[in-house]
Amino acid sequence: MFYQVYHLLKSVLNNNTILILLIGCYYLRLLSRKKWKTGCKRFRLVGGSPEGWLEMLTIKALILTAYVYYCEGTSRAALNDRPIIGVLSQEQSKHLHSKFPDENYTSYIAASYVKHVEAAGARVVPILIGKNRKYYEDLMKKINGVFLPGGATFFNQSNGFADAGQHIYEIAQEMNRSGDYFPIFGTCLGFELLIILASGRGEKENRVKCYSFRNLSLNFTKDFRSSKMFKDATEDIIRILETEDITVNAHQFCILDENLKSHNLTKDWRVTSHSKDDNGTSFIATIEHTRYPFYGVQFHPEKIAYEWKASKNYPHTMNALHTNRYFMDFFVSECRKNNHRFPSTKEENDYLIYKYVPVFTGELGSSYQQCYFFEPRGVDTKYNLDLLKDKHDSYYRTDLY
Repeated sequence: MFYQVYHLLKSVLNNNTILILLIGCYYLRLLSRKKWKTGCKRFRLVGGSPEGWLEMLTIKALILTAYVYYCEGTSRAALNDRPIIGVLSQEQSKHLHSKFPDENYTSYIAASYVKHVEAAGARVVPILIGKNRKYYEDLMKKINGVFLPGGATFFNQSNGFADAGQHIYEIAQEMNRSGDYFPIFGTCLGFELLIILASGRGEKENRVKCYSFRNLSLNFTKDFRSSKMFKDATEDIIRILETEDITVNAHQFCILDENLKSHNLTKDWRVTSHSKDDNGTSFIATIEHTRYPFYGVQFHPEKIAYEWKASKNYPHTMNALHTNRYFMDFFVSECRKNNHRFPSTKEENDYLIYKYVPVFTGELGSSYQQCYFFEPRGVDTKYNLDLLKDKHDSYYRTDLY
């Protein structure tokens, strides 16, 4: 029982506060035992042994403290007002690679994801692919959550997005099991990766082919209001999500209810809404883990405010903007419950994405207006260097480091 209460407190308080509480309860227990031994009889009135009564009193005191701190909001100091979120990079698409063959970058992050996080009041650290497990372990001890973005890469490539995601997923599980509250949020490809990792990566991926390249509304489940993701959403946000086509979908794979059932995931993962693809297939649109702070959406909330390619027809109405803002605001609020820190300002600065310069990739034909690129490896002879014909292309051969 004490172990469970400790982990409840650990998710909302820092270690020093918990230590003070435990020491205080310990001395209260010692004092009460001393009174018992000296003849104080009042403990006998409640029945049972004094040790059992005192243990229950201690547990109640700790639970009450956690409630006051967390539910009543009286300890804003316990929340992290300087959250830093790691955004996982991924392999370049062939289109982006063709625009930068001289650099042959290892990975990239669309700037819209970075702006989306920053608009919710957090800073971003890029998480690189192709690293060993220790890299991810060390970094995750210093940041407050991880965002798995959408994109276009395969899950069977070695040392890529999926391998890095698996390290992150497993480390986050270990952290949460030990009482270290560590959130993850996946969008589109990142959401699919979460479910595939939960299923156990195999030769056959636990997702199905579908076709969804339009803006859609959400069909909520009956009990969605009791979920962590939507319990605090306003009626206005829910109404817009239900009645207006304002979630941007751009995916050729889906996760269905059957994918959860076939891999025994229904106890660990809770579906809160569905949408229908262009062929009428009902796919999972929003989901959350039942025990850990892991969340996923199949659509792209970030594109509403930050992506502007006209042919994509992204909705830029105030309703779409206001409603899609909710998801990252929610995730960052979850990350504020984590109190990891970099050991120094210098090290923090060395990791922040401000060290990198975004490139205007929209005018190169990309659906991303801007991208960050990481770890150039030099010319890749597998790609035709004559692809760079535009007179302005030399501007983009700059070493972004």
